[in-house]
Amino acid sequence: MPPTTVHTAPRPKNMVQAIERAAEILEILGRSPQGLSIGEIAAQSGLAKGTAHRLLASLAHFDFVRQDGGTRHYQLGFKLVELGNRLLNKIDLRDDARPFLMALAEEVQETVHLVVRDRDEALYIDKVALHPKRSGLQMVSHIGSRTALHSSAVGKVLLSALSEEDVADIVARRGLSRHTDKTITDRTKLKRHLGDVRRKGFAIDDEENEKGIRCVGAPIRDADDRVVAAVSVSGPTARVTKARVSQALPRQVCAAALNISRQLGFRGETS
Repeated sequence: MPPTTVHTAPRPKNMVQAIERAAEILEILGRSPQGLSIGEIAAQSGLAKGTAHRLLASLAHFDFVRQDGGTRHYQLGFKLVELGNRLLNKIDLRDDARPFLMALAEEVQETVHLVVRDRDEALYIDKVALHPKRSGLQMVSHIGSRTALHSSAVGKVLLSALSEEDVADIVARRGLSRHTDKTITDRTKLKRHLGDVRRKGFAIDDEENEKGIRCVGAPIRDADDRVVAAVSVSGPTARVTKARVSQALPRQVCAAALNISRQLGFRGETS
């Protein structure tokens, strides 16, 4: 069974059980895009089939889940897409950053991401892919998806903005899961690596999150000099070569990050 999502908000003393159970079902379905039967949902949630059925029927009524007519499996409903899009549309950062993301994608001819930290993970809130079918390698990222902080360029940028104590707390909660044979899974090595990220002002993911994919990420700061997001360029190693990530790409990504930061009111200088 996949690990339970870590929630950063404190658990209320008067938690409503039905809502807690419904939320758990949504989390379970979110990890199973192919859909699940009532029996599978009941088993993963620890609920009786009758209880799971009643909750699913209520969620389906409001279109938070839907049932496939053929397999009878349940999947997330489109109401969640609607609500998610409403939330994303309220994030001014996306509007402020979009022109610079487009310009960066045109300049480097690779995929560009905009990411924020949420619940000890990196959350993709925008993506520009000018040539989605240009390579046989398909990146798993999409708007609304999440990735580990310690293994991605954007995640390491976001971690580097935190104190060592906060990083240690996140690692204690989430661990350092291995995604490829290059993923940093040692706490001491990660600490040294984040120190390098702070000094350089950008991070590199050298096939640490996805095999065959390299990324360069840089921090976006607000008017108070807080790192509020990260921008990255990602692509297959055949195009995003070691030469590119050691020369032009960091400069290009950092320039885009600075432009977005300026749009948010940042007036300082980056590393």
